[in-house]
Amino acid sequence: MDYRKIFDNNVSPEDFDKWRSRYCDELFADIIEHSKLGSNKTALEIGPGTGQATEPILKTGCSYMAIELGENFTEDMKNKFGSYANFQIVNADFETYDFEKNKFDLVYSAATIQWIPEEIAFPKVYNILKNNGTLAMFMTHTDYKSPNEALYQKIQEVYDKYFIPETPYTRHLEYKNVMNYGFTGFECRHYHKVREYNADEFVSWTRIMAPQLTIQEPNKTKFLEGISDAVLSFGNSITLLDDIVLYLVRRP
Repeated sequence: MDYRKIFDNNVSPEDFDKWRSRYCDELFADIIEHSKLGSNKTALEIGPGTGQATEPILKTGCSYMAIELGENFTEDMKNKFGSYANFQIVNADFETYDFEKNKFDLVYSAATIQWIPEEIAFPKVYNILKNNGTLAMFMTHTDYKSPNEALYQKIQEVYDKYFIPETPYTRHLEYKNVMNYGFTGFECRHYHKVREYNADEFVSWTRIMAPQLTIQEPNKTKFLEGISDAVLSFGNSITLLDDIVLYLVRRP
């Protein structure tokens, strides 16, 4: 299974857009400041999905380009942002796409870059960045154990019984390794958010995670019902603590 297209093949753009974790204004402000983004600059987003990290960059007036592997997500992006004169998207594979002589002041990716082997991703980004250009990589780590210890244990019992993905997810990107490919000025910044979900919302958020999408029936139904029952048994409420992590480097 090609995990890179699992969302596009298994989740509607509407559901993905509704339940995918959101980033924060402070993160985008830091990226824009670091890259000095404005109307005279160029930016590339790798794997925008349905655009959770797109509009703040577009609104700087920069010349924005996205490369998205999923056909459905590409069409959704066109529908959302096609009215921006500075918007462009290509439906293609970043690993093999020929950017020709295009160079960017900012290349950024919200989690998507983790699907690409570092020996492909980092040299290619380096080659398409302008001198002093910024690479920004970010993702959300969500903790629902700390604020819900007993509920977490009950949810883990459901995972132990029914979380049997057809294709285990084994991809891991060591972000610090970017420094082995000529980049400088490695920075890591953290931003924190709190979410409160009821049972239905927590199930909707859980079910669109990549490994969960590969669970087959009857385990999938039992898995989702078990999670719902667990949250319902604890007052129909669960707290999620989001740690949004941003990595910044430069091409010298």
